[in-house]
Amino acid sequence: QVQLVESGGGLVQPGGSLRLSCAASGMRFRFNAMGWYRQAPGKQRELVAHSTSGGTTTYADSVKGRFTISRDNAKNTVYLQMNSLKPEDTAVYYCNAEFFASSYWGQGTQVTVSS
Repeated sequence: QVQLVESGGGLVQPGGSLRLSCAASGMRFRFNAMGWYRQAPGKQRELVAHSTSGGTTTYADSVKGRFTISRDNAKNTVYLQMNSLKPEDTAVYYCNAEFFASSYWGQGTQVTVSS
């Protein structure tokens, strides 16, 4: 059974940085794609960053230039480096992994940006 476990969330002041990690277990093959989504209270879940196994990356306009997604394909692990954080980045961040028609989600990690 595939499981994704996120870590690295927490409380940070505006302008600060956090690094999220998502480690997969129970998967023998490389995921086609891995990414990060977030959901703020009262809002729909939205894509933050996405990375294919071929190296193509996609970012939400709101995080371009501040967030960087990276992967360790050998470990089926994905990271999200978040810099220059803003209060509007506050949300639960979810890891997602795709393997052909299957999609897997982590349990989420809370990121709060507040002074």
